[in-house]
Amino acid sequence: MEREIRNRTLHNLVFTGALLLIPVGGAITAQRPEVPVVDGHIGACSADFIVTDQAHRPIYNAKIAVVIRYGFLGLHKVELEVGTNSNGKARVAGLPEKAKKPLEFRVTHGRSSKKLMVNPSAKCNAAFEVSLAIQ
Repeated sequence: MEREIRNRTLHNLVFTGALLLIPVGGAITAQRPEVPVVDGHIGACSADFIVTDQAHRPIYNAKIAVVIRYGFLGLHKVELEVGTNSNGKARVAGLPEKAKKPLEFRVTHGRSSKKLMVNPSAKCNAAFEVSLAIQ
């Protein structure tokens, strides 16, 4: 009997402690997933992407790739790739302010892909919405 009373008391203490951990108001805010960023470290420009399907739903882990040639005669090269988060968002930072040719971004997911030609000289910090046809 004494053991049963101790078990109930312990159970009540654990239950009360669990209740104290519930936030006031009972609302728990959902955290937004962090936007993946890849940095080329060449300049101060960036390109933000939102990748969706035909129904405008975000696509998780769509790949965004770009090859940046810079320097004398374009002899230096940086290859960057980043995947989108669960909201279909990703960022490519550290793009050059001036480019001799527009940068070719390739957005792919599965067998679907699109090319975007981006001139950072025209718009340094740009945002793009890309819709892919998903089978």
